[in-house]
Formats: sequence, structure tokens, C-alpha cells
Amino acid sequence: MGYYGWPAYVTVAERRAKAEKQLEKMKKKGLKVQPVALSGRKIAASFWGKGWCEHMESFSDYANRLPRGRSYVRNGSVCHLEIAAGRITALVSGTTLYNVRITIEPLKASRWEAVKSACSGKIASLVDLLRGKLDGSVMEIVTDRKKGLFPLPGEMKFDCDCPDWAGMCKHVAAVLYGVGARLDQSPEMLFLLRGVNHLELIDVTAAVADATQAGTSRRRIAATGLADVFGIEMADTGVAEDPPTLAPSGKAKPEKKSKPAAKVSEAQRTAAKIAAVKKVPEQRVQKKSIPETHLPEPFTGKILYAWRTSIGETQTEFAARLGLSAGCISQWESKGKKPIGMQVRSRLLLQKAWEATHKE
Repeated sequence: MGYYGWPAYVTVAERRAKAEKQLEKMKKKGLKVQPVALSGRKIAASFWGKGWCEHMESFSDYANRLPRGRSYVRNGSVCHLEIAAGRITALVSGTTLYNVRITIEPLKASRWEAVKSACSGKIASLVDLLRGKLDGSVMEIVTDRKKGLFPLPGEMKFDCDCPDWAGMCKHVAAVLYGVGARLDQSPEMLFLLRGVNHLELIDVTAAVADATQAGTSRRRIAATGLADVFGIEMADTGVAEDPPTLAPSGKAKPEKKSKPAAKVSEAQRTAAKIAAVKKVPEQRVQKKSIPETHLPEPFTGKILYAWRTSIGETQTEFAARLGLSAGCISQWESKGKKPIGMQVRSRLLLQKAWEATHKE
């Protein structure tokens, strides 16, 4: 206990050491820790990360609390941060390890339609969207304080189990800045958080046109080519490769005449009929029961979402497990109860991951 009844000062190093011990216990219980680690003093450097932080700083209600949050996120106090649909959960190191939960309302349908309308025909690829390489008018609408993709104060609810009575404590402020840092690495998380599908902003026609001008076959574009263009998984097309053309030879060789079939006697026919009657009927092949480690059929977006959340992984982490893009996982999960169409390679990757996670 310090002077005048105030608790004794605890250094950042001591708080972090204490937090590490608590995190180790949580890891043993199955928590997959996702800390916010900055490479320098700058919290966010990307279009989406900086846009998030600047949006939060634009509200006077947060002006007094956000600065303390910056120091917390910079010294590594945000030990764990996870983004899901409409929800941010985090663990922040303070006097003890505090639980922070931020609930965010989904983007209103009217606002999303306005954003899609403004972006119509102006975003040719998923890469451009996630890197923030957008037309000036598109940038203005997606970052607009009231009409854009970032949440308004009235759309957010904060909860922290620290003793601070303020609506936004320093731990919540640190988490808000932590989200900006996380968007640097996984910008698609913003769309997941707001409950919208970012793939709806991409101009498919423009992307195909770009691929065609770059030398892609005008006759048809293979599914693997489209996957490279959009950065997402495409379903198998089932189109067979063109058969090879053979160069014409000088002289056509005459066809060999087949030998006439040998005459079969009546006795031989009778013997064959008797043998066919005496033949033992083939045994019916019993259907093998599908093992639990086999990928469910049909494989739907709902099954994928339930599987991913059951192992506690974000879309980015799950995509890394499979060797695919996070945008691909987001696209599949958006299918809901509908079956997912995918390439053979992707199905094999899913099957391998399914077996691994169901054996763990």
C-alpha cells in the first residue's frame, strides 16, 4: 500500500510479468492468444488501420480517454484481441488482467447499399480493396464519418471489468487502438465486424477485362485464373482441356482388315449357357460408413463457420492453416446453408485440416 491509502505503483514490466502468468493458465485451458504487437511507435500504417484510428479520434467524447489508450497499446498491454462479427473481445494488462468486450451494431442496410453504389465499377480486385488502393470518391464514402464503414459512438457499447466507472476506460481505449493495428494485418476484419461481405464491392466485369487484356485467353478463362485475379477461391468449372491436334502425316496408312470371327458350334453355345447359369452371383458391395474424420457432405458455409469457431481461430489464422486467403474463407462462410463449390486442391486441404483438428 502506498501513501495516503493509494495503492503502490506497479511498473509496466511487473504488470506484464503478472499478466503472462495469467495468460499461461488460460492457454492451458485452450485460449489461443492473439496479442497486439507493434513494430515501432506507429500504431497503424495502412489505409484501413489509420482510417479506423482517425475515425475514433474525430469524436470529442473520446478525446480525454484515447491518449491513455495509445500508451497502453504501445507498451504491449493489449495481451489478446479477437475480432468477430459484431464483437471485439480482449485482455488488457493493468493492475491485473482485465476483460474488455466491445459490441458493435451491424452496418445498416441503407448505408451498405450506399457504399456499394458509390463503389460500383470502381474496385477491380480484392487486392486493391484490402490495400486501400481506391478511387478518391470511394475513399471519401468508405471513411465518411456518418455514412462510411466505421461505427458511430451510438453503435458501440463498451464493457470492462476494471474499477474505472467511466464509459470508456483506458483499457477500452487501448483495445480500440489495437483494432487499428490489427486492421493493418487483416483489413477484411472490418467487414466481418460490421456484418457485411466485402466481396460485394468488387467489380467482376472489370477484373475479367483486365485479365483478358493481360493476355488471358479470350475464348475462356480458367477457374484458376479467376482465382488469381480476385484473390479468392473459385469453384471447379468442369471444363475439359482442349484435345491436342495431331499434325497430318504424308500418306494415310491403310487400315488392317480384321480377321473373320471363328465359327462357334452349337455344343459350345450350350456349354457357355450352362456355365453362366452355374456362375455364383456377385456379392453386393457394402457401403462403408463415413468416419468422423471425413469432411461432411454437403460441405456448407455454416459447417465451415462452426468448425473454425470451435477451434478458436480467426479467418486469417484458419486461412493460414489451409494455405489459402482470408478472403476465400470469408467468401465460403457467406454461403451459409448452401454447399460450397471449390477446387479439388482446396477440398484436399480442407480434408487434411479436418482430420488434423478432429484428432487433436
